[in-house]
Amino acid sequence: MQKIFKNGHYTGERALFRTSDALIEDSLFDDGESPLKEGRNLTVKKVTFGYKYPLWYGKGHLVQGCKFLVMSRSGIWYTDDSVFEDCDIIAPKEFRRCHNISLKNIVFHDAEETLWNCKGVKLENITAKGDYLGMNDEDVEVDHLELDGNYPFDGGKN
Repeated sequence: MQKIFKNGHYTGERALFRTSDALIEDSLFDDGESPLKEGRNLTVKKVTFGYKYPLWYGKGHLVQGCKFLVMSRSGIWYTDDSVFEDCDIIAPKEFRRCHNISLKNIVFHDAEETLWNCKGVKLENITAKGDYLGMNDEDVEVDHLELDGNYPFDGGKN
């Protein structure tokens, strides 16, 4: 049975730590690190992330229509088998050491040090501003990337 978290304002460190099989919708995670760390099979819709490390060590997520504010930096690391669609990502250093991720209709306002050391990445309709996007990535498919930056996919393979 899927848990539902709707219209919430969550604060404090690890607010919904290790939550699994849940829908999180129309909510704000603010003022607390790692709110969804180690989550599994989460559907996250129209959520704003306001602080650091929101989706670390996750697996099986569907993230749609979300906003990652500047302080949610280093937000999505070590997260696998997940889909991100229609997101506005203001924070830098997003997506590190992720595997099998799909990003569609994403705007990266500050893509510095973003998508580093990832494997199995699908990018579709991406707009990004920043240097070193995709450094050391492997097995990347790209369909329409608009990049304002230098040295994309430096050290990348396939």
